Amino acid sequence: MNLKGRDFISTQDWTKEELIAALDKSAELKQKFKDGIPHRELQDKTNFLIFFDKSTRTRNSFEAGMTQLGGHAHFIDSGTSQIAHGESPKDMGIILSSYGHGIAIRHDLVPGEGNTYMREVAKHASAPVYNMQCDVDHPFQMMADLMTIREIFGDNLQGKKIAVSWAYAPSYAKPMSVPQGLIMLMTRFGMDVTLAHPPEYTLMDGPMTAAKKNAAENGGSFRVVDSMDEAFKDADIVYPKSWGIQSLFHKPEEALEISKKYKHWICDEEKMKLTKKNSIYMHCLPADRGYEVTDAVIDGPHSVIYQEAENRLHTAKGIMALTM
Repeated sequence: MNLKGRDFISTQDWTKEELIAALDKSAELKQKFKDGIPHRELQDKTNFLIFFDKSTRTRNSFEAGMTQLGGHAHFIDSGTSQIAHGESPKDMGIILSSYGHGIAIRHDLVPGEGNTYMREVAKHASAPVYNMQCDVDHPFQMMADLMTIREIFGDNLQGKKIAVSWAYAPSYAKPMSVPQGLIMLMTRFGMDVTLAHPPEYTLMDGPMTAAKKNAAENGGSFRVVDSMDEAFKDADIVYPKSWGIQSLFHKPEEALEISKKYKHWICDEEKMKLTKKNSIYMHCLPADRGYEVTDAVIDGPHSVIYQEAENRLHTAKGIMALTM
């Protein structure tokens, strides 16, 4: 399967077979990393990492990944580049493509902007464009999540129940891309996906439509409930995470005030008792400890957050190695 030159902006853009090929490559590179076997598959290649938002796992997985693959990653803060002065995505895509071999972008804070911006860059770039998180999807996180789930439950996920739930957090109005990415990707692998959120926290129409279509085509299910308890009941996987109100991203203080009504939406030991005995707790991190989740859960026997976070490195490497 030849994926050279392919953009990776949403998991929806790739076939299921292509996604599995990327997971297989990621597993291969993970084993080589563990065994200390050099795998310089991108020797002398350059990837430009453009950030409109802060990052820990994403930036470091891409930078470390490029180094381990024999290439180099350039960090670009959008605020200190000519992007801040209005340089067009067309010009940037053409020029950075002529300087290197990949362009990765994180632009996730404003609904309606990030994904559109990335696709405009990709339209003019001759190098592959990678979505390090936008307003619609967080595809590298999703691939790490899927890789982790398959490592624990095996490749056949038909009928496994995943609860994707909103959870309270006082820190800031977080992007919707993680829950949206989860409902789009996990329904493609035959899973029973339950989305739970208070009434104000609806997701974008596009990902919701895609999730329903994916579930129908792949033998799984997709439903929406208004109770975290109901979502957690008999779940194999729980993924409780805060996100903002779509219509209020330009009014973060108002959104955070509304969220205070739902402080009881927390993943604690009582809620984990509703899940299956061998269920797992997942989070893309950073989690708001004491708000989204209790320490007893995130540090407890159900938690796989560090395995999940580690797989961010391996899936980034796998996809870059196949496409760059």
